Amino acid sequence: MSNALNRRDFLVRTSTVATLAAVGGTLAACGGGDDTPADFRYGVASGDPLADRVILWTHAKRPDSNDAVGLTWQVASDAAFASVLRSGRVTASEATSFTAKVDATGLTAGTSYFYRFLDDAGGVSTVGSTRTLPAADATSVKFAVFSCALYSEGFFNAYDSAATSDAQYAVHLGDYLYEYGADPAKFGNTDAVSLGRVIVPSNDMVSLSDYRTRYALYRADAKLQALHAKMPWITVWDDHEFANNAYNSVDGSGAENHDPATQGDWNTRKAIAARVYHEWMPIRTPDTTDLLKIYRRFDFGRLFTLHMLDTRIEGRDRQYDSFGDADGGYNRYGTALATGSDASRRMISAAQQAWLTDGMAASTATWQVLGNQDIMARMWIPASVLSLASDPAAAQPAIGAYLTAKATAAAGGPLTATQTGLLDTAVNPLLPYNLDAWDGYPLQREALLQTVKAQGKKLVALSGDSHNAWFNHLTTLSGEKIGVEFAGSSVTSPGFESVGLGGLASSLDGSAVSPGSNGTGLGLISDLNYADTIRRGYLLMTVTDAAVTGEFVYVSTVKSTTYTAAVGKTISVSVGGAISYA
Repeated sequence: MSNALNRRDFLVRTSTVATLAAVGGTLAACGGGDDTPADFRYGVASGDPLADRVILWTHAKRPDSNDAVGLTWQVASDAAFASVLRSGRVTASEATSFTAKVDATGLTAGTSYFYRFLDDAGGVSTVGSTRTLPAADATSVKFAVFSCALYSEGFFNAYDSAATSDAQYAVHLGDYLYEYGADPAKFGNTDAVSLGRVIVPSNDMVSLSDYRTRYALYRADAKLQALHAKMPWITVWDDHEFANNAYNSVDGSGAENHDPATQGDWNTRKAIAARVYHEWMPIRTPDTTDLLKIYRRFDFGRLFTLHMLDTRIEGRDRQYDSFGDADGGYNRYGTALATGSDASRRMISAAQQAWLTDGMAASTATWQVLGNQDIMARMWIPASVLSLASDPAAAQPAIGAYLTAKATAAAGGPLTATQTGLLDTAVNPLLPYNLDAWDGYPLQREALLQTVKAQGKKLVALSGDSHNAWFNHLTTLSGEKIGVEFAGSSVTSPGFESVGLGGLASSLDGSAVSPGSNGTGLGLISDLNYADTIRRGYLLMTVTDAAVTGEFVYVSTVKSTTYTAAVGKTISVSVGGAISYA
């Protein structure tokens, strides 16, 4: 993919300069306020498009002044704003960290627009481009999917690559930023100094100022800013917008990376994090009285309904592996799975589950798509391997032995006593590797999948959080296939390679057994059909009535601004259920 300045980028940038010269004096003469132009240093963004409207966002502040800034917003059909179609007034003030948002209404479905903000002293923002959701008769939609962007780990080349793609929309599944401080011992800070990407503030985000400063750092990044200006985003948070491994707290702890003794009340911190998210992100707030409620849906014509879930903050019970059990929660997990003793444990609240059930039932679209933070598939690994995961050298022989036994059984060959034991789940049980994902809430996942089955829907889950790329079947506890899952790699955050397990991909998805093929079911994880546990990137999704296609795009590096981007795997799922790999 080329990173050259394209024609439209040139038009957008030059029109901004020309407009500043042409209208600056006129607006200043209109008066009303300071005659010093505001600084629009964090660019513009749009988000939460509907068929007739879209959220427009900017940040505007005068140098050395905390006075509110009055702004005029404009939506036009052309980059030169010769034909302004909608306009209005909005204010950027200290109360919202000098951010401003407006819901631009009265637009036409499936139409591209240009937008900008102007202050009363002649200041003009960058020109952004946006798009409404398609009309009912749309035949194809293309969008990019992102997750997990750790600033200190590297450059946002994935965002840069997507800005040159033909994606019409962007979907971000969370971990838009991270709460960690600049301590070199903290996750992802090893190369921060050499890359010139040291985090500010230097401490973990806790206070209102901390969260606002961190968002400002991210939004000053040129590559992120450019993608925000290029297309509308649909976003949801994961845990790091708050603190690592967050959950609904009974004792006030609230997250793995929250210490009440030094960081105060969790609910106070959570409220601050939600407030600042709504300030800095181009999101339409579904309920202004409850900033923690952000699950919402988007209808892309008759092609698909996108249900954006909040599997992290709104209703999640404490993770199994946070209970402090000596075995990491696995005995508790096994008992719950066998007896249903933890059937009330939730990844999402009862209210959100009912909202999802009703929304899927009401949708007449071909596909039901979940914008979901955490891996939904059953990522179950044999105990003989999982017990050695912290020692890659020791794990390799165990992996080889299990894969050989599985391949031998599939071929109908005779098994040794050892191989028979490896494949006997009573002796060598299959266990989830990540109890923070849906695997830690198996009975609610089962209920969701049974709902999809009963409704007869075509289900596609989009997932993030893991920092690795996956394509999975979504199966019930009895093994019945209900849907599929596309899980994209991270923008920068390190994956399995950071703990010496980057080479596991071919063993996990079975391509080590059947080179060059996917979907064999012969890997360590039966429901996994494709994996990449080394590269960073994003997903490009194309949806038609006939198929959903995911292109796994990878960037060559995040340690340099010079990079290449390429599609590493293309997977297409037909409406009839057939899957092809290229």
